[in-house]
Amino acid sequence: MKIYDWAAAPNPKRLRMFLVEKGLNVEIVQVSGDALRLRPDYVAKFPQAMVPMLELDDGRQIGESIAICRYFEELYPNPPMLGRDPYERAIVDMWERLAFDEGMMAAGEVFRNTAEAFKDRGLPGFAVPVPQIPTLIERGKMRLSHFFTKFDKQLGKNRFIAGDQFTLADCTLFCSIEFAGWSDIKIPDSCKNLLRWQEEVSARPSAKA
Repeated sequence: MKIYDWAAAPNPKRLRMFLVEKGLNVEIVQVSGDALRLRPDYVAKFPQAMVPMLELDDGRQIGESIAICRYFEELYPNPPMLGRDPYERAIVDMWERLAFDEGMMAAGEVFRNTAEAFKDRGLPGFAVPVPQIPTLIERGKMRLSHFFTKFDKQLGKNRFIAGDQFTLADCTLFCSIEFAGWSDIKIPDSCKNLLRWQEEVSARPSAKA
């Protein structure tokens, strides 16, 4: 099996972090092309035109980071990255979804509507032009401010975002914060718990994946 990846992109990185935490070694194929676009041969292979994508040995394909993580969690349950019991699995799901929707999507809203290289590419995976919308920049920044505050409060009660164990939710949170940094938006100094968490996670081998 192999994973098709774009090393610079934040979404595939959370999968790479997950794999390192699991101790899994899967072949990685880079599919970034010219002008910050996916290679045409990859788009022809996977018309959704998104990364990452897992291709099994028999040619079957699985897209989306979370779907791929769930596949590997079923095959290799230890160490558990999606929770150790039904309650934990629900909590990991909840915080992972919040980290993606309120963090990564907000960071993407800012980045895709400001970066010159993403002119007419306001949304990923579209073959037709999608114009940038400048008014979404300020909304994205407002969303990120709320995101930082919410996650700081949660980390005041837990070592990691979903409890005492490092999970996929932490991978998504870390990548969301890194993505916000692409637009020079950083964790506010007032968010001491989130800054403490970021320092600890940054030291993990998976964060360097």
